[in-house]
Amino acid sequence: MKKIIAIALLLTFALIASAAAEGGDLLARIQERGTLVIATEGNWQPWTYHDESDALTGLDVEIGTLIAHGLGVEPDFKETDWDAILAGVDSGRFDIACNGVGYTEERAEKYSFSTPYIYTEIVLVVRGDNEDIHSVDDLAGRVTANTASSTYAAIAEGYGATVTPVNTLLETIMLVEQGRVEATINAKGSIDDYLSEHPDANIKIAQVLDEGEPVCYPVRKGEDTDSLIAAIDDILQAARDDGTLAAISEKYFGADLTQGE
Repeated sequence: MKKIIAIALLLTFALIASAAAEGGDLLARIQERGTLVIATEGNWQPWTYHDESDALTGLDVEIGTLIAHGLGVEPDFKETDWDAILAGVDSGRFDIACNGVGYTEERAEKYSFSTPYIYTEIVLVVRGDNEDIHSVDDLAGRVTANTASSTYAAIAEGYGATVTPVNTLLETIMLVEQGRVEATINAKGSIDDYLSEHPDANIKIAQVLDEGEPVCYPVRKGEDTDSLIAAIDDILQAARDDGTLAAISEKYFGADLTQGE
């Protein structure tokens, strides 16, 4: 009888521990689960893409892995379209998004953001023979290609452009080269990376916008996510202090883009 009671008590304690993890904050649930579920596109070089062996790689893959290991768990990358990334974070399908997400005040109303880990220069790109568009002030009435709901699309629309939605950088470049759209706004690092691999591409940078965009990691806003954001910030700060972030930036962008200035 004592043995049966002991077994029953052990089972009860196990159920209580499991319920505590389920009812605890997001960080506790992640550590109980043993994995950090990370949303990413997998098609936006050099942020997140597949290499020649089809392995998922990129700046956000390396830093996402760094964060997971810093939390004491393994990364579980889930590839999905951009438009599903933030919605998936909001619904709890993903714990975090590692996909070059720019910080905006509008997004900050719905999501908690880590401290910035990269500051990207934003560029206006046109076809190589385009002599009509020199700056974003020339976008009124024009057609651009951008991922719907992205900060780049919002910038284009803010200057009066009509945005054609796309899913990948390659699709974006093709539309510009074919003349089906007149421009795109994008991260300079991504355009530089594309031009280094495709030096004959019929595109050019018409303007480098003045300010770098702070890029951060979003999680669902709520009291149960505060400890996760705090832990992520600690991991990122340690990676800044020991030069890891700068080294990863140099590896994928050829420059240290971790400093706001």
